[in-house]
Amino acid sequence: MLRHLRRAAAALVSVAVLGFGGSALAEPALWAIKDKDSTIYLFGTIHVLKPDTQWRSAKIDKALADSGDLTLEIIGSDDPAVMQPLVLKYGMDPANPLSGKIAPDKFKKASDLAQASGIPPQAVNMMRPWLAAVTLSMIPVIKAGYDPKSGVEFVLAKEVRAAGKAQKAFETPDQQIRFFADLPAKSEADFLSATLDDVDEGVAKIDTMVAAWAAGDTAKLEAEFVSEMKGKYPELYDLLITKRNVDWAQQLKTKLAGSGVSFVAVGSGHLVGPDSVQVQLAKLGVKAQRVE
Repeated sequence: MLRHLRRAAAALVSVAVLGFGGSALAEPALWAIKDKDSTIYLFGTIHVLKPDTQWRSAKIDKALADSGDLTLEIIGSDDPAVMQPLVLKYGMDPANPLSGKIAPDKFKKASDLAQASGIPPQAVNMMRPWLAAVTLSMIPVIKAGYDPKSGVEFVLAKEVRAAGKAQKAFETPDQQIRFFADLPAKSEADFLSATLDDVDEGVAKIDTMVAAWAAGDTAKLEAEFVSEMKGKYPELYDLLITKRNVDWAQQLKTKLAGSGVSFVAVGSGHLVGPDSVQVQLAKLGVKAQRVE
């Protein structure tokens, strides 16, 4: 439940592929949109990976090397000076403890999970439900060896900075974190409840998702990222996926009107499914083709 939401939020506040089936040549999917003087590559990312995950390919490396700039969802998610004030502003609510916002059994599970991981339960009690969900969901993932600093965006941004290329973003950190902080109270509480229900299976689920991503299996990614969220939480899906994809597609069309080669890296959930960025681009008369 809401696995995409948790992974996206985790990329904000935290900032080996495990043997997968398929061809030895399998690799993460890459798309491109083009006009007479522009090429924009679209690459779906995973925000946390194990350090020994092998995801680079000659195709991806060439696209990045040919590009003059990199566009991410946001810039600054790995900078505590940027993110900590936002987390304190939008994620903490000591005047209204978490224990009063969720069912007693859910709060006990949250407290027990926090305490077992060395996080004082009283600290969790001061968090808003969305922040507690992000924090608690990441505990088993980090213990299993996943690392935000091995995530695709972190790696790409570091390379682009070293090459002296420009970085751009679709959204500001404040804007993106408020997609979670401005959730209706019930949706926010549901987010935490779903996280607690799924926490024991979290590592196995991210293993499955990473394997599908690394193999370029877009159908499996759609099932993992999109289908469940759209079916069970349509309002959240519309807010966090569809509306943002519509906005990003418009930004990409505007960018395509310029010239040169660019590389765009966003969460994989935005590049699969019936409301993907590519679908929104098609509505604007821009065709995205998978790079083979």
